[in-house]
Amino acid sequence: METRARWRPQLLPLLLLLCGGCPRAGGCNETGMLERLPLCGKAFADMMGKVDVWKWCNLSEFIVYYESFTNCTEMEANIAGCYWPNPLAQGFITSIHRQFFSNCTMDRVRLEDPPDEILIPLIVIPVLLTVAMAGLVVWRSKRTDTLLGN
Repeated sequence: METRARWRPQLLPLLLLLCGGCPRAGGCNETGMLERLPLCGKAFADMMGKVDVWKWCNLSEFIVYYESFTNCTEMEANIAGCYWPNPLAQGFITSIHRQFFSNCTMDRVRLEDPPDEILIPLIVIPVLLTVAMAGLVVWRSKRTDTLLGN
């Protein structure tokens, strides 16, 4: 029991060292985070300036820049003692999305029924086959009864 008590004081600094990115016990400094997040936005805007505007909707053209932006916002939130993501950081990220990707709506494919010339046979053929197979089973079962009965 004495050995266990000796290890407890040494365990706390180890846990604090391992938890270097943990939010501070004092809470989240939201004001500080909101002051620092625009630095990430400016850096992202500078990097996006290297990409042609017509390529902004192609994620493969700027994925490295976006990853850097995401890591920056996470780091700034952690420095301010805030968890990430949090509603304030998400609001900032959403504003960046509106700024750069508002014209990147995907064209949605409108699904519609096929023409009647295709749809009717696709419905009628399985129904007729089902009725025919049921009739064949009934016919064979009656015939087997007569063969066994003789």
